[in-house]
Amino acid sequence: MPARDPVLTPELIKILKIFIFSSLGLVLVFSFFNSYRADNTGQNRTFRVADADRLYFLNVRGLSYDRELRKDAGMTLFRHGKRKVEEENPTFFPLIIHNPIKDEAYVYFELLNSDYPVKIFAKSTDIIDSVEFSNGNNQDHLDLVYKIKPWIEASYEFELAISGKRFPLWSDEKEKDVLKTVMEDYFRLLNQSDN
Repeated sequence: MPARDPVLTPELIKILKIFIFSSLGLVLVFSFFNSYRADNTGQNRTFRVADADRLYFLNVRGLSYDRELRKDAGMTLFRHGKRKVEEENPTFFPLIIHNPIKDEAYVYFELLNSDYPVKIFAKSTDIIDSVEFSNGNNQDHLDLVYKIKPWIEASYEFELAISGKRFPLWSDEKEKDVLKTVMEDYFRLLNQSDN
């Protein structure tokens, strides 16, 4: 009976060592980049609130807001305590909605003393911009924040147009400061402070 050739030859052992050590090295290197993994849950995390951000908002920033608990919807509405509310003219101001069931937060522009649709005019010394808005879903309200945020930072003057009539909107610095504060608090709640 002829002698069998050994399966684990010295050359094969060298190849296995190279493969095993390089594989372990790659696993070790990629373990440092674990935060870059894909999100395959299929959930929209646009409005997701982390526990630490929620606790900070509720216990620190939330003190500046008037809270309204909506038991029918299972949500809490946060309106800034220094917002300007007029009894005759329309007011258009954002509020923050916290949904503890889904652990999400939304921004919502509340229109008082009028009905949708509205048009917001933003004016600087040589530029006039505008955006039309009809009451929509959470994403529509967030998109409106993204549209008007650069105008607010550039100190534009605003008007609210409803049914052909124009009303001053966020006309004094105090109102603009409150508006900026609400937006900053909302983005911090979503852990998007760089927006």
